[in-house]
Amino acid sequence: MKRIVRTAGLSIAAVSLMAGATACGSGGSGGSGGSDDSGTGGGAGFDPIAALRTAEKSTDGADSAKVESTTTMGSVMSMTADGVLAWGDGLTGNLIITYTGGTMADTMRQMGSTSMEARYLPDAYYAKMGDTFAEQSGGKHWIKYAYDDLETLGGGSGAYLKDQMQNTTPNQSVKLLLASGDVRKVGEETVRGQETTHYSGRVDVADLAEKNSSLSRSQLDDLKKTLDQAGVTTETVDIWVDDQDLLVKKVEKGETTAGAYSQTAYYSDYGTDVSVEEPPAADTADFTELVKQ
Repeated sequence: MKRIVRTAGLSIAAVSLMAGATACGSGGSGGSGGSDDSGTGGGAGFDPIAALRTAEKSTDGADSAKVESTTTMGSVMSMTADGVLAWGDGLTGNLIITYTGGTMADTMRQMGSTSMEARYLPDAYYAKMGDTFAEQSGGKHWIKYAYDDLETLGGGSGAYLKDQMQNTTPNQSVKLLLASGDVRKVGEETVRGQETTHYSGRVDVADLAEKNSSLSRSQLDDLKKTLDQAGVTTETVDIWVDDQDLLVKKVEKGETTAGAYSQTAYYSDYGTDVSVEEPPAADTADFTELVKQ
């Protein structure tokens, strides 16, 4: 039981880590998202690239926001995330992640809860696993993932995840479209009562990793191999931008070897206060130590 709980805790925390990164805008796969009202594309002379560059700068400069997201991945999981993120001085934030379906939710139920707290700090990510996990891990409730350790243990994939976690912000979704070379204005649409402009574009995952990260050639080759094995090749990102040039919604869909992938994220209350504390060291287990055990 101890080994099962510990392994499950590592798996759940790792998936949550990646889902949190995606919620901020690191990428998913293909398809366009819905909205409340549809519109038509931009008229003659409209430059979506210029509009997106303005949105990218405005969203980046806002420094923080409230985030709500839903994510599904085949039969593996469906989950929600709700909280706040800040990116003015490194990525920080608090999210409550709840598993609502799939094998990950079943595993969480066996561990006593389908929800967990996630804390993001500039150098590490922390996942609170609950009492059942603590009973089997020396009384410690938290798992710490230092980003440098992710790179060491995960090769190119770990290096890319570290890069994304330390640099990902909501405006990364806008950067994805700018880097894709394939972006169009879909139309004017209403999202949660706000008038927005909807943009969409298809991107190549490996190509974007090369353009938007600081990975070495060997790390990029390693990452591409992992992406190929996961069945992830191209992706389509849809975003909605309000009249303040701020991102208010993102939708991603696609296919992986684990099944269909989909995520919808909403961003609001830009500039909100975000305060994050590092969990007590006495209540925290280091990811690398758990791996050794």
